[in-house]
Amino acid sequence: MNASEVKVARSRLTRLLWTTAGTLSLAVGVVGIILPVLPTTPFVLIAAACYLRGSKRMYNWLVANRYFGGYLRDYMEGRGVSKRATVVSIAFLWTLILLSVVFATSDLIIRAVLIAVAVAVTIHLLRLRTRTRCRYNHRVGDHRTEAPCESDLSEGS
Repeated sequence: MNASEVKVARSRLTRLLWTTAGTLSLAVGVVGIILPVLPTTPFVLIAAACYLRGSKRMYNWLVANRYFGGYLRDYMEGRGVSKRATVVSIAFLWTLILLSVVFATSDLIIRAVLIAVAVAVTIHLLRLRTRTRCRYNHRVGDHRTEAPCESDLSEGS
């Protein structure tokens, strides 16, 4: 999604609806951090798309957000996800799924569904492009910035 190609809605009501949808989507994404059956990334991407149409200020806040911004930018620009984020996500997913299977339910169908969801999410996470670790952070004023890898610079040529 190229932010410069999308215009904010003209109608105040339409902007409010887009912004509300973005906020609800972001809330579900945040809940997805804790509940492994809810994926976080799609809801954060939906929130970004909604904010882009409803409020440039909210879109810019989300993309610059300390927790979601880097992952969101990397995902939207096709750079992939860090290996650490993938490993942590899978470990967290399976820990919570197994705790749920063992302690939260005795119904075999629910257990099977939880395991199936965990397998599907794990496959999805493993199929995401892995970002190389050649980026480094340096300070410019009070802001941290990332310098691109040589491979990122050569992709455009």
